[in-house]
Amino acid sequence: MPTAITVGAMTGRAFGLFTGNIVTPSFEYLIVAGGGAGGMGSNGGGGGAGGSRSGTFSSVVYNNSYTITVGAGGATGNSDSAIPPVSGSNSSISSVVTSTGGGVGGYSTRNVTVKDGASGGSGGGGLGNNGGGAGGAGVAGQGNNGGTGFDNPPTGQASGGGGGGAGAVGANASGTVGGNGGAGAASSITGSSTYYSGGGGGFANTGGTGGIGGGGNSNTSGTANTGGGGGGGNNTSGSGGSGIVVLRYSDSYPAARTTTGSPDITVSGGYRVYKWTGSGSITF
Repeated sequence: MPTAITVGAMTGRAFGLFTGNIVTPSFEYLIVAGGGAGGMGSNGGGGGAGGSRSGTFSSVVYNNSYTITVGAGGATGNSDSAIPPVSGSNSSISSVVTSTGGGVGGYSTRNVTVKDGASGGSGGGGLGNNGGGAGGAGVAGQGNNGGTGFDNPPTGQASGGGGGGAGAVGANASGTVGGNGGAGAASSITGSSTYYSGGGGGFANTGGTGGIGGGGNSNTSGTANTGGGGGGGNNTSGSGGSGIVVLRYSDSYPAARTTTGSPDITVSGGYRVYKWTGSGSITF
């Protein structure tokens, strides 16, 4: 599961001045990076999920604009054209906290490039070729490792490993069955429990399934705004799902002065909730 962290209080005039009282409100956040694309060429590994981080920071500087960056999902590649797939992009709230993009699944191309699953927020699954590729490593507190690919040339059996998820490792491949993507992690910051950052399934005769939280099944893309990893493929593969940034605080405090990026804003359950599916900013 993602670990909750607390960022120390920043100096400056507190947001509570809007109410006439100098106080230090507590702000919660969920930051999900973009998922990695699945690998391709000879049974590609599933893409790793985007890193998922949740926690609080204790105060916000009055009249300071915080940049919200929502990471894009990694683009798929093409084995015949020797175009490699791409890992997911980072998501962040200014320099306060950053989540790391998911690692691309293991892949090969016709120019003899062979790559293991890449490290990232969660690691990509290993390629089902070259003796069985290794999965990539996840970042502690953000995600988990990808599964190992399988290859047994005498039997013709090969399969890609599953991409890691925020809540579980990607499954190892076996025989002609691709590894399933690791499960994502649930968050209730928006008011309802939702899973994010599921790993992509590895490609094989029987493809792996994507992890809960937007992970793509074998040869399918991760779901947008979940940070899900893309499913592994053969000539091409699934792209990674884009990330999301959510921030909330008690509705006893006033609304933010300005926002950009058209966040979805709700007031419910005692909280003001700001949800970005694209990059923007917020000023308190």
